[in-house]
Amino acid sequence: MGRKFVVKERLFAIGDDYWVEDEHGEKCFLVDGKVLRLRDTFELQDTAGNTVATIREKVLTVRDAMKIENADGDLAATVRKKLFTPFHDKYHVELENGGEWEIHGDLIDKEYTVKNDGHRIGEVSRKWFSVRDAYGVEVEDGADVPLMIAVAVCLDRLVEHND
Repeated sequence: MGRKFVVKERLFAIGDDYWVEDEHGEKCFLVDGKVLRLRDTFELQDTAGNTVATIREKVLTVRDAMKIENADGDLAATVRKKLFTPFHDKYHVELENGGEWEIHGDLIDKEYTVKNDGHRIGEVSRKWFSVRDAYGVEVEDGADVPLMIAVAVCLDRLVEHND
């Protein structure tokens, strides 16, 4: 059983400070609205103000991939559209340290699972919380929480532009 977080849809378009909260309403990560107004960067900060994940939209060479940096500013993962795929499983996450996460489910309706080597490490669902224009991100114990939230935000952005 992992932890669940509430994430606002279309974070890139908000432009205000926004707290990602856990299922108990505790503030966990801050999305810095000043950064979002620049329209090219999404920063996820912990409660102490440390940047724990960054998505740089300006690194997009095509609209079917986004890159995520870790807290040290190093490339951690690329969320990319697959070239040849069945209908629902259109994206995957290429990890910079090797391996990949598979995305299975309905990305448009935000009901999907993230797997690593066939094991569920995260899940996204609109059904867990009654917060308007938001979705839940569940992260299994031991998985990288900021990276999983950043992946969900990337998928939200990519699906909004491509599907």
